[in-house]
Amino acid sequence: MTPRRRRRALPGGRGARLCGARPRLAVLAALVLVAACGAPPASPSAAPASADQTTNAPSSRPEHPPGAVAAPVVRVVDGDTIVVRLDGRQQRVRYTGVNTPESVDPRRAVQCFGKEAAARNRALVEGKTVWLEKDVSETDQYGRLLRYVWVDGALVNAELVREGYARAVTYPPDVRYAERFRALEREAREARRGLWGGC
Repeated sequence: MTPRRRRRALPGGRGARLCGARPRLAVLAALVLVAACGAPPASPSAAPASADQTTNAPSSRPEHPPGAVAAPVVRVVDGDTIVVRLDGRQQRVRYTGVNTPESVDPRRAVQCFGKEAAARNRALVEGKTVWLEKDVSETDQYGRLLRYVWVDGALVNAELVREGYARAVTYPPDVRYAERFRALEREAREARRGLWGGC
């Protein structure tokens, strides 16, 4: 009798165990394959957002702070003063926390960078509807409304300081953005922007 025939003839022997194991392995491999192939593809919504997706997502930043009041700009007076239509009448608005060089004060000569500051203010707000944010004071000594002015989601007071068209000034109790304005002024001065480089 050959060894091959002997292995087949022995019940429960090594040959029988190997033959019985093969179908089990085949079934197990088939189950693993079905599980892998049958798994549903990952949902795009479940995938983590990439940096680009996060960056390109619409901004949730509000266009203006809560409590701000909309007012169309009638005209720009100079770098830090505008006339708006509010409550059915025209009112002068003086930007809070900043000061630009004079360009229209009849008592003073036009100051260095005054005309440029007025032109920049005009470019930012002329013909637009702005949002007026009050701090503590209602008006200044000349009866002008004291306000932070927002347009297209940007704080105009801050932009003028950042670009070197205005200096940061602090008149308590209106100090809501005082630290921000001071930091922007330091940045503009170090970069010699606007009046910090041209005057």
